[in-house]
Amino acid sequence: MVEIKRSNVESLGAPLGQYSHMTRVKGASETLYIAGMLAPGEDFDTQCTGVFNCIEAALKSAGAGWASVAQLTTYLVHSQDIPKFMAWRLREFPRLFPDGKYPPNTLLIVDRLVQEQFLVEVQTIAAL
Repeated sequence: MVEIKRSNVESLGAPLGQYSHMTRVKGASETLYIAGMLAPGEDFDTQCTGVFNCIEAALKSAGAGWASVAQLTTYLVHSQDIPKFMAWRLREFPRLFPDGKYPPNTLLIVDRLVQEQFLVEVQTIAAL
């Protein structure tokens, strides 16, 4: 049985959003690496919802769920979308991670993604 513990280090201060400083995985026999997911949509929220739906589908295909997620890496095209991303997580992460312990998430601003229309991409690592 895989044991996943997410925690924060007091001396590092509180996280700036819905993420933890660390994830400790014990007993994992497999690690699942999910490529950066993209989703079409006319606005940031639609794309973000689509991206996380894709991640959920990938997790389910491997017999996993959100509790298996060890780390996320998020790529945004516009720094102005950071507040939108934080608001999306405030709204949606409690449903995805009902225990209130969120996986570490590195947030990067990039020049662009594979196609101009994409605003957000999320890569995922999970422990099985």
